[in-house]
Amino acid sequence: MQRDLPPSVLFAGRTSLSEWAGPDSPERSAPSSDHLTGLPDRRALVNGLRQRLVPGAQAGAQASELALLMVGLDDFKTVNDLHGMAVGDQLLCQAADRLRACVRVGDLLVRLFGDTFAVVQSAAHQPDAATALGRRLLAVLAEPFHLGGQMVQLGASLGVAVAPFDGDTPDALLRNAERATYRAKADGRGVLRFFEPAMDNLSHARRELEADLRQAVAERTLHLAYQPQVDLASQRVRGVEALLRWQHPQRGNVPPDAFIGLAEACGLIVPLGRWVLEQACRDALAWPENVRVAVNVSAVQFRRGGLLVDVLQALSSTGLPPQRLEVEVTESVMLTNAAQALGQLHELHRLGVQVAMDDFGTGFSSLSTLRSFPFHRIKIDRSFVRDLPDSQDARAIVRAVAGLGRSLGMATTVEGVETDAQLKVVETEGCSEVQGYLFSRPRPAADLPELIRTLGCPATPAPA
Repeated sequence: MQRDLPPSVLFAGRTSLSEWAGPDSPERSAPSSDHLTGLPDRRALVNGLRQRLVPGAQAGAQASELALLMVGLDDFKTVNDLHGMAVGDQLLCQAADRLRACVRVGDLLVRLFGDTFAVVQSAAHQPDAATALGRRLLAVLAEPFHLGGQMVQLGASLGVAVAPFDGDTPDALLRNAERATYRAKADGRGVLRFFEPAMDNLSHARRELEADLRQAVAERTLHLAYQPQVDLASQRVRGVEALLRWQHPQRGNVPPDAFIGLAEACGLIVPLGRWVLEQACRDALAWPENVRVAVNVSAVQFRRGGLLVDVLQALSSTGLPPQRLEVEVTESVMLTNAAQALGQLHELHRLGVQVAMDDFGTGFSSLSTLRSFPFHRIKIDRSFVRDLPDSQDARAIVRAVAGLGRSLGMATTVEGVETDAQLKVVETEGCSEVQGYLFSRPRPAADLPELIRTLGCPATPAPA
């Protein structure tokens, strides 16, 4: 790749399909555009790339390369969910205008889909030209958007594929630019990444992991481990959290953060979540009748709308009383369809199932979420416990959440308690329950009756 940057690379001009396409191109005579932003669309991009990638299509093609820059807005879905689709549409139009002002006449700017745009940059020395343009695009999208009296700030992530090095067909360039964009999103906000062959390897590895996960779900080779939750007033086990584990025959122990997100992305979380609910309820029958079982529920299960049916099926097939089941949710369930999520939560509440707010304090709307639903329990995230007792800030947060819980009539469970010093702080600050390695690591279901007994709770199983 040549690295001499032409002084005109950041020339600002409005780009239209007719400006970019040649006089005899199909795009000039039959434009294909996005109805919201007025930009050319994906079909126009593919057609334009196909023309541009023909050998000898431009003078000096041997001396310069073509770059495809893919721009994905960060957290756009959250903006859409919180402020409504009309505000989201305004944001997309403003983003399109900002991008137009950054590209040269002769470059092609399109809206690919949703919150993703793309720029085809030709007749420029790469990778310097794409780097300079990419940084400019990220900078303008990082500026706040003013939308009907509201200020919204979100930023973007950007991936680049350069022809012919990263592909000589539209499909190859789009695929590799998308992989680079995924890497940029994974690496943080406002990041630009060029495609690298290793990304192809990562994509292949992800596909292999997904295939293995599908097989594990179908054959039910995943298993549950359980971690007790100890009531500080009585010093007895009052709850047990179900934690999903995967022991792969070749990969060994696959950590949850390596496969839960994958299960959500490919739709496996729905049958997997259904199985977890039923298995946890079945295992809980061997424990004392005053010990509940807590099950984490994904936002995807809420969006599907069948969570209540799955809970009813699990309770019916196992005979576990509803009050012994606790569903743990995070704030993300409210960010997709708040009305639908609240409806399902209220149905669970009426059924007698307990509901806990998990990872409290790690989102941005915890207080408004707590006002919207009468949670039985708030779980204080382990990130606020890690620095106890040395951090006064962490201690103040634990004290505030415990006080908030008491005011709202909600219990507070503190996760990640590993030392006696941490235990003393959370007990002093008025928390209700604790969970962590200080009491037990996650254990197989068969170990729970004895573990509960040794931790102080009478091991009288509930009647079958």
